[in-house]
Amino acid sequence: MEEEQSDGNKPHEAPTELRDWSDLTTVCLINIFQRLSLADRWLIAMRVCRSWSDAARDCCLYAALDLEPAFDASGAGRPDTAAWWTPAFQRRVDSMMRSVAEWSDGALKEVRVRHCSDEALCFLAERSPELLILSVRSSRGVTDRSMSKVAMSCTNLVELDISNCYEVSYRSIEIIGLNCPNLTTLKRNLLNWLDPSQHRGVIPEDYLNALPQDGDTEALSISRFMVKLKHLELRFSKFSGHGLMAIAEACKDLESLDLFGCANLTSRGIEQARAKLTKLIPNGLVKPNFYIPRSVFHTDRYGHWNLYDERFQTSVFQI
Repeated sequence: MEEEQSDGNKPHEAPTELRDWSDLTTVCLINIFQRLSLADRWLIAMRVCRSWSDAARDCCLYAALDLEPAFDASGAGRPDTAAWWTPAFQRRVDSMMRSVAEWSDGALKEVRVRHCSDEALCFLAERSPELLILSVRSSRGVTDRSMSKVAMSCTNLVELDISNCYEVSYRSIEIIGLNCPNLTTLKRNLLNWLDPSQHRGVIPEDYLNALPQDGDTEALSISRFMVKLKHLELRFSKFSGHGLMAIAEACKDLESLDLFGCANLTSRGIEQARAKLTKLIPNGLVKPNFYIPRSVFHTDRYGHWNLYDERFQTSVFQI
């Protein structure tokens, strides 16, 4: 009896109110989606219902397209995988670029992708007049044609990364420099040609063999058309002391300069250039210290190395 009374004295719980999440206002949804990652918006939010899909395409969510976190995650610690160099993968990246370019409604300010094509980059550049940062490294499909479109359409550019883009030449450096006066950061790194074995089986052989050889021409173009640079990366570039000195004399505002792997430079030339770069920050100069495998020294060009005793053959070559 007491038990029954006890049960009878329990307050009645109000029934749980079921809410229809599809009824949330667009403003509320956008506020929520701003806290989601790009992957969560694309793979989850867009697939819930029509109202969520529309909100997930709102232009204010696409001020930036940064695929670097996705590359880092899917690469599992590796800088590259063979699958990324396929036409099928390029089409996937192109599709994302086109979608974001359309949805941003001209508000896109930052793009960090890899393995895109000329066509997709031209499409994006035409629709992104406010673009400030562009990184398209390791894009074998990007050429001077799309770089010209970027130069004409995205004149507010302050940072450009065209590392490992072997179809981009000094002409792009010139036209970007002429049309983008606010550019302060340029990254024009190349793949490690001193030990290409680390790339074999991942990067197509024909692409590895297409390594740009006109390092001095590019260096001179930088010195003539990009004098306001503050940060410059030229890893594994093949320019000589002549090109380095031209940059040092023209780009007086440089705060950091990365020369890692630049095998054609000498310690004397580097010190002469450093003396002219008075605005370099502490540790702002990265010297071309690198490992050179013996496989690099072919007998037809480096036969004189055989004259040296084995004890002089060091695995670390510091200029």
